[in-house]
Amino acid sequence: MKHFKLLLLAVFSMCCLGISAQKAHPVRVNPYAKYLKGLPFKMTGMTAPVIPNYQVTLTNFGAKGDGSELCTEAFKKAFDALEKRGGGKLIVPQGVWYTGPIELRNNTELHLEKGAVILFAADETLYPIKKTSFEGLDTRRCQSPLSATNVSNIAITGQGAIDGNGLYWRPLKKQKVTESQWKKFTGMQKGVFKRNDLWFPSEGYAKGDSIADMNVPKGLETDAQWNEIRRFLRPVMVSLVGCKNVLLKDVIFQNSPAWNIHPLMCENIIIDNVLARNPDYAQNGDALDLESCKNALIVNSTFDAGDDGICIKSGKDADGRKRGKPCENVVVDGCTVFQGHGGFVVGSEMSGGVKNILVQNCQFLGTDVGLRFKSCRGRGGVVENIFIRNISMFDIQGDAITFDLYYGGKSAIEVLESGEKVNNIEAKPVDETTPEFRDINIENIVCRHARRAMYFNGLPEKPITNIHLKNIQVSAEVNSDFFNCENVTKENVNLTIEK
Repeated sequence: MKHFKLLLLAVFSMCCLGISAQKAHPVRVNPYAKYLKGLPFKMTGMTAPVIPNYQVTLTNFGAKGDGSELCTEAFKKAFDALEKRGGGKLIVPQGVWYTGPIELRNNTELHLEKGAVILFAADETLYPIKKTSFEGLDTRRCQSPLSATNVSNIAITGQGAIDGNGLYWRPLKKQKVTESQWKKFTGMQKGVFKRNDLWFPSEGYAKGDSIADMNVPKGLETDAQWNEIRRFLRPVMVSLVGCKNVLLKDVIFQNSPAWNIHPLMCENIIIDNVLARNPDYAQNGDALDLESCKNALIVNSTFDAGDDGICIKSGKDADGRKRGKPCENVVVDGCTVFQGHGGFVVGSEMSGGVKNILVQNCQFLGTDVGLRFKSCRGRGGVVENIFIRNISMFDIQGDAITFDLYYGGKSAIEVLESGEKVNNIEAKPVDETTPEFRDINIENIVCRHARRAMYFNGLPEKPITNIHLKNIQVSAEVNSDFFNCENVTKENVNLTIEK
């Protein structure tokens, strides 16, 4: 009996130890697993990067958060210190940290505490000209204010803000601002008026614009020629190229020189609860451009753009086809887009292809277009296997849903106001430069007030095919237009035409 009691006591002790051990080492729950359940395509393994448990503070490296003293060297020394330890977290305290470009390293996290602002310096000489990709083409641009290239396990987190000082870099169109804003902005720095309604921030910018095709300069052969137009080479603010296991969480990204956030050829990237914003007059002020990436979650985030809101790309024309990397396996869930040229956008740079995309539970408030698909002859590439559902829209300035295969660089509103027409009757030969849009499912859409309900304008030689519209409720001023489409099915599509 005594031995039996001892045995019971031992078993009880072991159970207690097991419970204690379980409490001490809880099972780590992946908060992003829920977004991968029930997907209409295969996508697995999305988890946040694990950063080493070591941290340093920016002030330990001589930085001052007074908004005027450059902290560029302090950021570099901090990341050097983390790199020597195999990675860790850099804490940026409350304050305004004025700096030149910052580069993330392997296994590092840039963490902004509440009230911390990283303000990038308004001085183009601090940003070296580097080879990169912009507007889907291989070119050169100034180094991005915040960048990472070919690194793994990186994060940008916290409740602070990152500001690109974009007004210093950008041109300005008079029709996009009030008269008082026009006088104020053009009087803040010495610039060049190309016309009475178009202003460039410098002589070099004006020269760059004169030799550029869609923001990419042509015919430059020497470093001196590139340096002469340096201000024109305004960079994307956050450039992530060839990175794996990336997390952007909670931070405000604003006021970018060109595009705001630009992951390029990245894999396993999570964007969670960020605010990416630009003023509505910001030229090329896209909020998010996800280009040639594989496995991405964009969740619970807000985008307020001077151009497209959430945009999917994969390179442009021959450069994009040569790269040959589609943007694939992307989930967009629970996001809001204010203003901007489009809420959710595919293209126009889609030459490497786009596939396996799910967009759901989003709202677009005041955008030019709600769902915007765009391309043109010369691109090539295939956009397919797209699923869009449970979208709410209000006050859409143009079309609730647009497929435009004659995109020429203008916003949908600019095209509508110009009244320009395209030849969508004469067919051209089909070859590798012919873009194709097919197998796209759009359901459970409610739009209260748009200018036009839907606009489908495909190519006669390669019509838009297999577009399935289900449970669509749209009130609009004018009805829809459908050109060069095949197998567009409609189930419970109800349009209320106001005029």
